[in-house]
Amino acid sequence: MSTITTPSLRAAIPIRGIVLAGLMLALAGAAALLAGWTPILFSIVTVFLFAGPHNWLEARYFLTRLPARWGKLRGFFLFAFGGIFALTALFASFPWIANSLQWGPNGWHTGVAVWNTLMIGWIAALVLWRSRQNPRRDWGLAVPVAFLLIALNWLFPLFISLGLVYLHPLMALLLLDRELKRTRPQWRPAYHICLVALPVLLGLLWWKLYNAPPLPGDSALREAITNHAGSGVLHGISSHLLVATHTFLEMVHYGVWLLAMPLVGIRMLPWKLANVPMARRSTVWRFAIIGLLLIGFAIMLVLWAFFLADYPTTRYVYFTVALLHVLAEVPFLLRAL
Repeated sequence: MSTITTPSLRAAIPIRGIVLAGLMLALAGAAALLAGWTPILFSIVTVFLFAGPHNWLEARYFLTRLPARWGKLRGFFLFAFGGIFALTALFASFPWIANSLQWGPNGWHTGVAVWNTLMIGWIAALVLWRSRQNPRRDWGLAVPVAFLLIALNWLFPLFISLGLVYLHPLMALLLLDRELKRTRPQWRPAYHICLVALPVLLGLLWWKLYNAPPLPGDSALREAITNHAGSGVLHGISSHLLVATHTFLEMVHYGVWLLAMPLVGIRMLPWKLANVPMARRSTVWRFAIIGLLLIGFAIMLVLWAFFLADYPTTRYVYFTVALLHVLAEVPFLLRAL
């Protein structure tokens, strides 16, 4: 009996993986089409609709990956969280520092280079820390790679910062792969096939838009969106192409957190805390986690209200504060590896 039923059960699981990959392919294809066709409008709509919800679900996921008692990971997490908040606060204070010190272009470049150096050093320290805790990993190359990046950073600080903008959406794909390996290993082949489509779609975007004229308009919002995509750094490259590429990657990032992660982590239903280790420590901790999630949900609603009231300002503030969740992905990804 078992020799008959087991293969059929195993055969049913990859079909679900194929369904997930199909949904992600459909989302990526639609995102590429809309990003190439109307990048500014698509950027405005996606940030408005998905920025808050994806941050909330991302925080909910990270709670499931925090152990109830940190033990030997205590130092790692304390250093990680300290760096996350310190780097975000320093980044958010740049406008005030610039006004106080009357920075010119050189001052801004120096400030960005200092911040990038601190970020690279923080990541390298976390990599080495995690390597010592996991003897199966030999990440000794982190030190020379970090020094190389720091040297390049002082030559081209804005390029390093722009690299973070474009690499960040891809980190969600790595986290999803680790989650699949942990909970749904049978789905990974279908997911890996899905990943192959991403460079194909990017290639189509670049082939179609490499010589596209600059995006029309001269509003402050359009300028903010194009600058965020790197038009002020990557001179000679179509702003249409840059915004389309960045918006496409951001939509893929949102799709991972809003669609793929909830489907993969069926036990990650937002209203169920059985899989949140810290919520199992005591009743006090459980109510603290519930309170934290409710506060996050309220912030998401307030964010929507502010977007409706003053979209350009809210977008600027959001992407400044959102650096916190970008940095937060680093220690959780290292722990998953």
